[in-house]
Amino acid sequence: MKKVILLSRLIRQMGWKAFLFRVSYELKKRSGLLQKAFPTQVPFTAFTTLESWKVQPVHFFFPSREALTQAPKDVVLDESTLELLSVENELINTGHIPFFNASFQYLGKDYNWLTHPETKYQYSPIQHWSTIRELDPKIGDIKFVWEKSRFAYLYPVIRYDFHTQTDRAAFVFHEIEDWIEKNPLNCGPNYVCSQETSLRILNWTFALHYYKNSPELTEDRFQTIIHSIYWQAQHVAANIDFSRIAVRNNHAITECLGLYLVGLLYPFFPESADWKKNGKQWLTEEGLYQIYEDGSYLQFSMNYHRVTMQLFTWAFILAERNGDRFEDKLYDRVYKSLNLLYQHQDTVTGHLPNYGANDGALFFRLNSCTYRDYRPQLNALYYFFHQKPLYTNGIWNEDVFWYGLQVQRKQTFSFPAFPKDQSFASPLALDKNSGRQTGFYVLRDPDKFVFVRCGNHPDRPSQADNLHVDIWYKGINLMRDAGSYKYNTEPGLLKYFMGTASHNTIQLGDQDQMLKGGRFIWYYWSQSAGATLTDQGDHIVFEGKVHVYQQVHSKIFHHRKIVQYKNELRWEIEDTLLLPEEIKQKNLPIYQRWHPHPDFETQGWKIVCADKNGNSIALQTKDGWYSSFYGVKEPVTEWYYENKEGYFKTTIFHVKS
Repeated sequence: MKKVILLSRLIRQMGWKAFLFRVSYELKKRSGLLQKAFPTQVPFTAFTTLESWKVQPVHFFFPSREALTQAPKDVVLDESTLELLSVENELINTGHIPFFNASFQYLGKDYNWLTHPETKYQYSPIQHWSTIRELDPKIGDIKFVWEKSRFAYLYPVIRYDFHTQTDRAAFVFHEIEDWIEKNPLNCGPNYVCSQETSLRILNWTFALHYYKNSPELTEDRFQTIIHSIYWQAQHVAANIDFSRIAVRNNHAITECLGLYLVGLLYPFFPESADWKKNGKQWLTEEGLYQIYEDGSYLQFSMNYHRVTMQLFTWAFILAERNGDRFEDKLYDRVYKSLNLLYQHQDTVTGHLPNYGANDGALFFRLNSCTYRDYRPQLNALYYFFHQKPLYTNGIWNEDVFWYGLQVQRKQTFSFPAFPKDQSFASPLALDKNSGRQTGFYVLRDPDKFVFVRCGNHPDRPSQADNLHVDIWYKGINLMRDAGSYKYNTEPGLLKYFMGTASHNTIQLGDQDQMLKGGRFIWYYWSQSAGATLTDQGDHIVFEGKVHVYQQVHSKIFHHRKIVQYKNELRWEIEDTLLLPEEIKQKNLPIYQRWHPHPDFETQGWKIVCADKNGNSIALQTKDGWYSSFYGVKEPVTEWYYENKEGYFKTTIFHVKS
């Protein structure tokens, strides 16, 4: 009976269309129909010649390597930054590849593109992609095999080429040809995900245009690469309904962009006109669906939100360069999205809260900033809209150069300016009458800010983290989100990082706010029951209420009130877990979870907590984890208060020296 109830709930959450599509798709997989739909043997076709391609009336971000003769002053790298880029380039040259923008792993100069770097499992190069198992503890997280095949590591190589005038064309084209040789069409793990395929096409396209006039780009090499791009695009086009119906997140946006840009930049393919038309229409539909009316993003993740901003930066710039344009409504929605991310940014580091699912994705790293620094990507998109930078001069301006945005253009639409260099409290509030919104709130003044989520889940959640709070002061994330770590790891770690325990909120026993299902599935989605954000003179007050732990009882709510004082380094957080009498009688432990920065106490910060009678509650500690980058975790000390009455009044403040 329980399975029937959960299945019914799953169908309601997914919708019948997505559910039936997923069932049909799995049947096609198991019956072998997908194998027939995606051939592994195709005739070689020459769609155009190298010389014809060079002179086609299509415009990329830049014409070629030779056209990028000199960088503007604010893009020239200083000695230390250039040295870091040189070290990175040498590591890549010797077989060390950056994984998830976190650390380098040694794969060797003759890597076969099929071996998992951690488990050493080797996928078959002749097994059809539709028969490959993605989730198997013995194999390991398949993302570790996909990472090099994205070819994002070519960007530091190309940047090194430009900044040092050291020709790296031979290395780049060897890598691409080696992949094509060792990854037969529609075989092996690197065809399993169409998003990975789309990214590979975009990154190869960047390299092709940069080295357009290189002697290393011979006719034979060009034909080999173009043939592979065509059939990879065919794969994406044939499989795109999976992302658009069953998945519908940043995967779909990436694949729609891939089809649009292949159709735009490779007009000699027979299907290019249709790919361009359909890709543009679908990209618009996905953008307007996935970006909510307030500018927030349906994956409830800061990094996946940035991913979509990068993708739309490519779409908008290349469309304009080639005389095309999207709907005004899409530009407006993306601009609101950009504004939301900016409002949640720490002004010292450029970081945003480590909130939501985070797989280490940063598709087009065209600068020397760290992964957690959002300035390069936000700056480039802001420049597109306003023809001026969002920030002062710094290494985050390099993206603007690579996108060719230093050239002034006629602006045909306008948007309001950002709220910056001032105190502001900007509610991105849940309003049931204003459509789909995530429910992000930021309490802000010049030196500090609080981020809190109190939102509905109109779309599939990835983490049980409603009413999580982040606290920042002058570049230090005092109370932080523990991160994501991995999507495929041991059950205990999955429960911790995806569940409630790794967030700064209230936990009922060892329950999560929602009931975990398989892989990315949650049942009994938590929902907002209302929220307000008010400026009361010398302090800002947030109050919110969420419906949680419905798998335990249908009438459990968490109420949280946060007060941020403007002229003091002090926050007050008041939590009440509202329980029905029958649940109270079970006498379950109730925890208020905190994940402090390691320097919290040494920097002079204190935290105290009291019950509803004003009696102190003892601070307790336990071992926990923190993951700032995908696939990387570090042991930390987690703090918590326990009170079976479900009431906590917590004060976080700085002790003056």
